[in-house]
Amino acid sequence: PLYDALYDLMGYDQVHKAFERQQLEIAPLAFMRGRTLNNAFVILDEAQNTTPEQMKMFLTRVGFGTKTVITGDVSQIDLPKTQVSGLVEAERILRRTPGIAITRLTSLDIVRHPLVARIVDAYDAARLEDLPRIAIPEPEPELPRVGLPKTRTPKVR
Repeated sequence: PLYDALYDLMGYDQVHKAFERQQLEIAPLAFMRGRTLNNAFVILDEAQNTTPEQMKMFLTRVGFGTKTVITGDVSQIDLPKTQVSGLVEAERILRRTPGIAITRLTSLDIVRHPLVARIVDAYDAARLEDLPRIAIPEPEPELPRVGLPKTRTPKVR
């Protein structure tokens, strides 16, 4: 998704020129340890799936002249239920820290198909109402195949 967004924003040729000039870098979070990012604009995307330790490590990479944007959707956390999200923890710890701003987006901010906003609203409402999960019905069993083999066998020539 990051490359798609860059291509939409800058165009394919400009993105590749920026990479060639080393003005643009995409790096896995694991490769940030030990670095100091000076005079940079840094985006941590999908941060809902970071651990608190990963988030702290990332946040402490910020050098002079650097702006950092962290994005994530707390309704899409894929971590085990027992694992706290680094994004959730960072917001709790840092929400009153001078120099840090937190912006929450809603379904009104969605720039995809209008149906996506309605889907997000429906899921949010279900979560708030704590509706039980509805089981997907099992497919009906197939009728026996009378006079035919149970599996297809390829013809051998």
